[in-house]
Amino acid sequence: MTVINSFTGDYAFLSNFHVEKDGKTVEHRFQAAKTKSAYEKSLIMKAQNPGAAKKLGRTVTLRPDWEQVKVAIMVNLVREKFTDPELAALLRATGDATLIEGNLWNDRFWGVDRRTGYGKNVLGHTLMLVRAAL
Repeated sequence: MTVINSFTGDYAFLSNFHVEKDGKTVEHRFQAAKTKSAYEKSLIMKAQNPGAAKKLGRTVTLRPDWEQVKVAIMVNLVREKFTDPELAALLRATGDATLIEGNLWNDRFWGVDRRTGYGKNVLGHTLMLVRAAL
């Protein structure tokens, strides 16, 4: 079984930090979705890069239903990202590989901590769900 456990190099397109044709990323959109404030959304969407968007996302007025809706929002954003034919072809080309968002920043919800091997890998499962639908 093939495993892709790092969204870098040839697989950087799998990352939420991958810059799309409009110059934005899933990370920008996801962080902006955390708040109902138009002003805060605007600040995040204008962030220079996905890292800055992520940092701003930690400071917003969190929408009250965030914990209930965050996975569905991520699924929709990833689906939208892969409507781009080039990105869709790259995702399909991963075949039946297990996709694991391996990281070193202790994200055990969206990914798997490479140091410990623990994590829910929700982003990886989302990518595989979207790939299956393609």
